[in-house]
Amino acid sequence: MDLDVFVAAHQAQWDRLEQLLGRGRKLTGAEADELVALYQRTATHLSLIQSSAPDPLLTGRLTQLVARARSTVTGTRRASWRDAARFFTAGFPAAVYRSRRWWIPAALLSTALGVLIGWWIATHPEVQAAVAAPEQLKQLTRPGGEYETYYSSHPAASFAAKVWTNNAQAAAVCLVLGAFLGLPVLWILFLNMANLGVGLGLMASAGRLDVFLGLILPHGLLELTAVFVAAGTGLRLGWTVVDPGPRTRRAALAEQGRAALGMAIGLAVVLFVSGLIEGFVTPSGLPTWARISIGVAAEAAFLAYVFVLGRRASHAGEAGDVEEADRTALLPTAA
Repeated sequence: MDLDVFVAAHQAQWDRLEQLLGRGRKLTGAEADELVALYQRTATHLSLIQSSAPDPLLTGRLTQLVARARSTVTGTRRASWRDAARFFTAGFPAAVYRSRRWWIPAALLSTALGVLIGWWIATHPEVQAAVAAPEQLKQLTRPGGEYETYYSSHPAASFAAKVWTNNAQAAAVCLVLGAFLGLPVLWILFLNMANLGVGLGLMASAGRLDVFLGLILPHGLLELTAVFVAAGTGLRLGWTVVDPGPRTRRAALAEQGRAALGMAIGLAVVLFVSGLIEGFVTPSGLPTWARISIGVAAEAAFLAYVFVLGRRASHAGEAGDVEEADRTALLPTAA
């Protein structure tokens, strides 16, 4: 495409659109119709220039012009409680449900890796000796040792807040770094499973695996599920870089990125719940069966939320993205 010829042919239309947008008074009916038509044409022009002959200055001008025109045509839209309700009843559970083919395998493989590491440490004394000195291992695993007192070492409220902050940051890192082909996400998963495996192995070697599971399961079920969802979403985002499908890579990444941002907000709420359990239930004086039952109930509620509410919303066309009216208009492109 000859950019100079294209600009000469359509410059008058862009100037006219800018003139209509710059008026301080209300437009007449004919002027409003003209503005809508010019907005649609200019959006088409912008798409053609971006795909055929990108020019930074011209693209910047038309992008700004289209944004102003769109705001005028559609009106200013403010976030409301309806948006928040829609997000938590449809958008977030649908996004988690739609990414299940990524986070469920991540959860299964990661759990298997954690158990394998735990078995390896529990059955190999030389590996235990490499982890820490015998006195340190005894201090970690004895009754009243560091593994048991960790959850009651700080006031419950501040401990829950600290745990929530750390876990939310880890989930956000998985979501953000997923764009780097998912490789950092795999490393984060490995570190989490290695830490879990060390605890499993050391406590099992001391004959106190039941105590360890009684401490980790109440909050760990929901917490690890949230981490796996974040990791699966990050891996999906990374794969979008490699294979965007029938969309342009830019459009695919924009859609997945918006969904990942919403996922970060939703998972922060999930991790807040797990943080409350870790801060108030795990170190409580409740019987082990009661603490584990609370953890199982929280996990079951989240899975029902995803596979019932999320499945229904997904089948209704919800993808966890912003509403269609708030998305950038796209034109079909030829490969």
